[in-house]
Amino acid sequence: MKFGKGLGLGIYTVLALLFLLIPIAYTFVFSFNDAGKLNIAWQGFTFDKWLTVCSTAGLCEAFGNSILVGLVSTVLATALGTLIAIALVRYRFRARSSISLLLFLPMATPEVVLGAGLAAQFLTLGTEKGLLTIILAHTMFCISFVVVTVKARVASLDPALEEAGRDLYGSPGQVFWRITFPLLMPGIAAAALLSFALSFDDFIITNFNSGSVDTFPKFIYIAAARGIPAQVNVIASAVFLLAIVLVIVVQVSRAARAKRLARQLG
Repeated sequence: MKFGKGLGLGIYTVLALLFLLIPIAYTFVFSFNDAGKLNIAWQGFTFDKWLTVCSTAGLCEAFGNSILVGLVSTVLATALGTLIAIALVRYRFRARSSISLLLFLPMATPEVVLGAGLAAQFLTLGTEKGLLTIILAHTMFCISFVVVTVKARVASLDPALEEAGRDLYGSPGQVFWRITFPLLMPGIAAAALLSFALSFDDFIITNFNSGSVDTFPKFIYIAAARGIPAQVNVIASAVFLLAIVLVIVVQVSRAARAKRLARQLG
């Protein structure tokens, strides 16, 4: 019975992984397709799409806009979200519970409602839609995810470590930058990566608040009506490969640090 259960779980796991990886594999394979505007049927193998990735009008500009919006909104959301998380965990003040509850609303609200509400707000204020409105919308959307992620890290810190720093005559600033901040860095880094991924991938909120500015997801959606060019697959494949490389580098570095620490302790 145990063997049967283990075999069934293994088969289910393999099928689930295949289901998740098939779209990625399709994107990567068809980035080498020698196709024209309609990159649907396989026409032959070529490297030309990788060498002429910016030949499609507006593609690289849209990708650059997504990178810019993702980086700026990530920096803003991570900085503000980290400060809010520290305040919610470390300090007691009026409406603290209400603020904690309200921070979950952007996560629970459907994106179409959130995007339409922000668009109406910008219209009321007379703000012209463009990169600025996209960045503001993404920052507001990502702050909640940053707060939830960093808040868990702040709550797990041992207060004795900071007390030890103060006992050694460290100023509040020194204690924060030399003890608290390094301990928070794993949570902050995770929140920043999540924020960037959400911003880079977002279409619905962006579509409501972008005006005439194109981002990478918006470009793909518009291009789908007339046929997505293979160059889109090239950029998507490059982003995926870059993410894999970053994960491998982080894991290898972490393993190397663990080995060095084990040798020092041994």
